[in-house]
Amino acid sequence: MRIAKEDVPVRIAIPGATARQVKNFGDATGYGKIGGEYFSLGAGTDISVLLQGLEENLCQSPHWGYIIQGKLTVTFADGHHEYPVTNDLFFWPPGHTVKAEKDTEVILFSPQHEHGQVIEHMLAKMQG
Repeated sequence: MRIAKEDVPVRIAIPGATARQVKNFGDATGYGKIGGEYFSLGAGTDISVLLQGLEENLCQSPHWGYIIQGKLTVTFADGHHEYPVTNDLFFWPPGHTVKAEKDTEVILFSPQHEHGQVIEHMLAKMQG
């Protein structure tokens, strides 16, 4: 699920301040502590090769986040794609992979146990 900033409903609008809120934006039930993550991905970066060997060869951690700048292609287990861009909020359920279409800066909030396992797997793949 992704939503452009302009599509997040305005709840408060007063001179000098606007508050937007989207409700039911993912579910964290059953997850423990959440980690905050900041990723910088160069154009063309595709993490799919680093996910080989995980369940369905996909990241199995959910993520909530924000694209500071750039554009990604996110491919999900069911085959559909999303294309989050600058200023989009997003939720990715378990079962996805990511490719940077442009240089991208992204903030993620992820269950630290689940995403930690994915990152450890990726590090092991890079070490050969």
